[in-house]
Amino acid sequence: MHLFDEAELSQTGREELCPGAIVLRGFALAGATTLLEALGHIIITAPFRHMVTPGGFRMSVAMTNCGSYGWVTDHTGYRYDATDPESGQPWPKMPGVFLKLAQDAAASAGFEDFTPDACLINRYASGTRLSLHQDKNERDLNAPIVSVSLGVPVIFLWGGLRREVRPSRVPLLHGDVMVWGGPARLRYHGILPVKQEYHPLTGSHRINLTFRKVA
Repeated sequence: MHLFDEAELSQTGREELCPGAIVLRGFALAGATTLLEALGHIIITAPFRHMVTPGGFRMSVAMTNCGSYGWVTDHTGYRYDATDPESGQPWPKMPGVFLKLAQDAAASAGFEDFTPDACLINRYASGTRLSLHQDKNERDLNAPIVSVSLGVPVIFLWGGLRREVRPSRVPLLHGDVMVWGGPARLRYHGILPVKQEYHPLTGSHRINLTFRKVA
């Protein structure tokens, strides 16, 4: 077995970051291959793309979506939309394996009856990052966020309810799932630049599945 895999398999259990925020170590390991196979079907219909922010900045992270809604950004602003702006078609349906994982993780973290209607899918290459931000475009802020890490490891920045609060650094490995809601729902968070790494399932990329209840 690859040493990287052995290290991952030893990372199991729960890590509470603050009230309402939990990292479920290795929670998605067993189903990782199935999740990535399902993703392969999604990107046939809705390929990864680099969206442009309202200020004209091209995002370094490549994105796509599945579910009833997808998160998009362009010169008009940030929003959720039921239609893929590139194809003019609805986003691909959320695969059953995605939905089950999101609901199981949410329940394990203490958030019962979570039914996400959007899954944001980010692909990080080496050097890409995500600046500190809040997830607040959703109408339902009572529902948690479920974030699944697949592929190369990253350092997740976990901040406070104000941007100026210095964030803590949380290593996330392949198969880790982070869930936050309740008093932690609007905390700032981000990703440090991804280092040059290799994973047998994703190559040099990190894949992040982020499940949300939008409407």
